[in-house]
Amino acid sequence: MLDSQASLGARGAQDTAPPVRRRKRGDELRTAIHTAVLDELREHGFAALTMDAVAARAHTGKTTLYRYWPSKIELVVDAAESSMSQIDTPDDDGDLRGQLLAVLRQVSSDLGGPAGQAVRHLIAELVQSPELTRALRPFTEDPVIPPILEVLRRAAVRGHIPVAALTPRVAGVGPDMLRAHAVIKATPIPDSVVVEIVDLVLLPLLRGYREPLTGQNT
Repeated sequence: MLDSQASLGARGAQDTAPPVRRRKRGDELRTAIHTAVLDELREHGFAALTMDAVAARAHTGKTTLYRYWPSKIELVVDAAESSMSQIDTPDDDGDLRGQLLAVLRQVSSDLGGPAGQAVRHLIAELVQSPELTRALRPFTEDPVIPPILEVLRRAAVRGHIPVAALTPRVAGVGPDMLRAHAVIKATPIPDSVVVEIVDLVLLPLLRGYREPLTGQNT
């Protein structure tokens, strides 16, 4: 009888024991780390983000973070880039306006998502900290520039815009305006804003673009 009660007690203790946390590995661990980084950015900002806090939130060790990301900057950039959607280049249907709208609408949608919220916090800090901007610059590339440049290249081939307009600075005007709107006004970004940027800024700029004078600052 005592043995039976002891056995029942042991089983009851096992039933109430806290579950053993399964160790994350591979893609699951990477996703958990990226999510932890974005949560820390949203809640505390880049300056206050630490490797210790990310490791604790992702339920992993700090040594694991440093094994793949030598610094906080590289970790944050990787998390932000991996969490944003791939910007697709629209099919060439001959409609420059429609293709620009298609690309910028993808950017607008990304900025309105959870990852976009963290990126907006990061952009706001970059505006206030030239030192942080310089530190991040070697690790960042704007993923929107190649799709827009391809849209512009095809329009230039058709003779719809000058070839001189095919520069990263021109291609970055629309995405930069959307990011500025997102930081200042927050999101979601109304589609009317995307349309205004294309119709009132980009198309007049592209169609009236002229080659800069030699030696002139750009």
